[in-house]
Order: sequence, then structure tokens, then C-alpha cells
Amino acid sequence: MISSMTGFGEATAEVDGVVYTVEMRTVNNRYFKSHLRLPDIVSFLEGEVEKLLRSRVHRGTINCLLYMKNVSGEGLFDVDENALQGYIMKLRDIAEANEMESRIDLAELLTLPGIIQPLCPDEAQADTMKGVVLELIGQAVDQLKQMRLQEGAALAEDLAANCRVIREKLQLIRDRSGVVLEEYHDKLEKRVNELVAGAKLEIDGETLARETAIFAERSDIAEELTRLDSHLEQFTEHCQSNQDAGRRLDFISQEMLREANTIASKASDAQIGRWVIDIKCAIDRIKEQVQNVE
Repeated sequence: MISSMTGFGEATAEVDGVVYTVEMRTVNNRYFKSHLRLPDIVSFLEGEVEKLLRSRVHRGTINCLLYMKNVSGEGLFDVDENALQGYIMKLRDIAEANEMESRIDLAELLTLPGIIQPLCPDEAQADTMKGVVLELIGQAVDQLKQMRLQEGAALAEDLAANCRVIREKLQLIRDRSGVVLEEYHDKLEKRVNELVAGAKLEIDGETLARETAIFAERSDIAEELTRLDSHLEQFTEHCQSNQDAGRRLDFISQEMLREANTIASKASDAQIGRWVIDIKCAIDRIKEQVQNVE
């Protein structure tokens, strides 16, 4: 079954006094695109998180956020004492040179660039963080894909309804196309007889048959009807497949519209023209919905 490109997933866990929370959202995009926001302490995992997301999500823009909160009382950051000492000495030198009173607020110094540094985990801590983060990312993706499947089921139902409309109109057109040729023959014969009646001439039956045959060839839409039926079958098959069908469905819907336009241009009948408009409206709705399919 097809999947939607919109969804949400989250996962959380507490390990070694640190609470990890992953939030993940996806929205429509023709291709895959990711936006990752990871704390500096686990920024070394960005490549692996990107790889994991690409292997599980194939289309759409994904926003992945990781929050980390230390509830054990230990900080997830470190203070660069050398940089802090450098700031203090520089401020004192400036104060002495200008005969100013030196009052240094350590709290304000901590906001200066380079003072607060992310804690550099050792190898064991890094392995623990990696395992936890990737596990939570996987859980969040599972939840996100489940939501996308649920929305995909609603999309599939709507797409199927529009396909039924197209099939119904195609059958009406197919039934009508034979009648159109007969009506054209009768109208042509009547019109020609009216024009030549005043001149006391008679129309050649062979000429009338030839003109009718030319009209039949020019307005023959059997091939287009067959191709549109084939596109509908392919479209339905891909809607029911487990593969990522969004791009393929988009292409098939474009081909469906191409055939509908050809039918409209070749069929010289007002009623068929109205049915083609109904078909094109249904295809437009299909094309709009397909933009939401993964």
C-alpha cells in the first residue's frame, strides 16, 4: 500500500542519567531531504543518522531533532579554563592601562565565545550514546512510517475513487464513439442533399462513403481509449504495491492527461467533450494527491 509523505514520530529513553528525546517530522518533497539538529556532544553521529534515515525514508523533507537532558547532575559541557583565564588577564590589563576599577562577572564571562565547550565523551561514552541515539532514531522512524501508511490508505481510497470516475466516463465515450460516426454520415448526407437539391444533382454514394471514412479515421479514438485504460491498470497496480510509488504514479498521471487531451482534440462530439472534461478534472485531482505520495 502507498504511503503519505507527511508524518510524525518520536521516541525517548533515559540512559546513564541522560534523557534522550527524538522528534521527527516529514513533509512533501519531490526528493529526499533531511534537516538534522543534534547536540554538539553527539554531532559525530550526523553521518550515521543521515545514512539511517535515507535507508528508511525515500521521499520527502524530514526534520529530525534530538534533545539531551542530564538529570544526574553532571553537565554535558566543559569550561575552557585557558580561554577563560585569557579573557580575565586581558580585561585586567585593559583596566590597569586605563586606571579603571576591574570588576569581573564570571557569569557574564561564560557567555563569551569559546568558553563553554561541549563535553568530549570518551570511547565508552561515545559508544553508549551512539547505540542509544540510533536506536531511538529507528523507533521514531517506525512510528513515523506507521502514520504515513495510515494517511497513505486514505490517499489510496481517494485515488481509487477518481480512477473509477475515469473508467465510467471512458465506457460512456466508448459506447458513444460508434454512434457519432453514424450521426456524422446521416448529417453529411442530409447536408449535401440540401445543397445540391437546387441544382437537381445527386450525391455519389461512393463519395459520401469516402468522406465518412476520412472522418472516421481522423476522429478514431480507440487507440487513446486503450492506452488510457492501460494507464489506469498500471496506476491501480502501483497504488496497491509496497514499493515507493510516488514518482511512478506522478509520471503515469501525466500520461493519462496526455491521452485525455488527445481524445478531446480528436472526438468531434459535444457530449464526448463534456465527458473528457470530467476525466481531466479527475486526473487533476489525482495529480494533486500524488504529490503527497512517497
